[in-house]
Amino acid sequence: MKKKISIIIAVIVVIALIAAAVIFHYLSNRTHFNEGYVNGNTAGNLYNGGLFCEYDGTVYFSNPSDGGKLYSMSPDGSNLAKLCDDTVSYINADEHYLYYVRNNPGATGAALSFLSVNTDSLCRIDREGGDDSVLILDSAPCLYASLYGNYIYYIRYDESEGSTLYKVKIDGSDCKQVDTAPDFTCSANGEYMYYNGTDSDHYIWRLNTTDDSKGMLYGGNCYMPTVIDDTTAYFMDCDNNYAIARTDLSTGEKTLLSEDRVDWYNLYGDYIYFQKNESEHPCLGFMRTDGSGYTTLFEGNFKDITITSEYVYFRDFSTDQSYCVPLGSSAAPVAFEPGVVED
Repeated sequence: MKKKISIIIAVIVVIALIAAAVIFHYLSNRTHFNEGYVNGNTAGNLYNGGLFCEYDGTVYFSNPSDGGKLYSMSPDGSNLAKLCDDTVSYINADEHYLYYVRNNPGATGAALSFLSVNTDSLCRIDREGGDDSVLILDSAPCLYASLYGNYIYYIRYDESEGSTLYKVKIDGSDCKQVDTAPDFTCSANGEYMYYNGTDSDHYIWRLNTTDDSKGMLYGGNCYMPTVIDDTTAYFMDCDNNYAIARTDLSTGEKTLLSEDRVDWYNLYGDYIYFQKNESEHPCLGFMRTDGSGYTTLFEGNFKDITITSEYVYFRDFSTDQSYCVPLGSSAAPVAFEPGVVED
């Protein structure tokens, strides 16, 4: 009798252990969904490759010292940590996860080379990092990933469809085409996505991600718009040699903030940083959002202007050397070489 009781107890213990393991596996692998329409990065950062993303006091970035792999640090550059071995771009963050486009050496994606970047899959990883926590949301080549609540909107390449606007839920489900055009996903405000037309017009359009309906906001000739609360838009003005302009969306009144032709710009807070396009004296500069305080920062040709709460980061167009300078400062930029954390 005692032997039977011992066997029964042993069976119960085994069942309990199996049940605990199943519950642990479920809890550790379930997706934490967002409450409300969280956005994953700033418009300016995403237009410039999304190589830096700040969330809740931590900066997540593509480390130039370690082949562009995913790292984190404090806004002042301290507390450097390696999160995974993927080479990353278009970084987004929410309370539980980071989202990024994987760009590992040897990755496929030659079909997107006309967009000046070679990409592979769209991925999610726990904010604490770890290669074992990486989840592939879409294995197709993609660009301009941007978080809207519980969906990532992105440009996806397919041999039969070309480059089109897609979305996928943050657990990898419900992957579908939203638009046949490759609309920019970068400018976000809650559930709204703002983008310029790519086919018959360059108007500013607004897409409501609750139902993917869209409507026109502004009938100008715009490129890479950054829209502030449905009231003000900044953009590169195609009618004025790609100079930076601002418009009041309620009245349609447009103001040129400078006469310079620009290749890139990034709006953060009260500042606009830009790459001035000029054959003899190209430079990186900045000004206030009203056009005042125009400052030439660094002569040369630069790209990937990304901004956090404390620093502005950018790369030399020819050499890929990374630099940084304190936000709002006219001090000389210094090389950004954060170092490597060994596995």
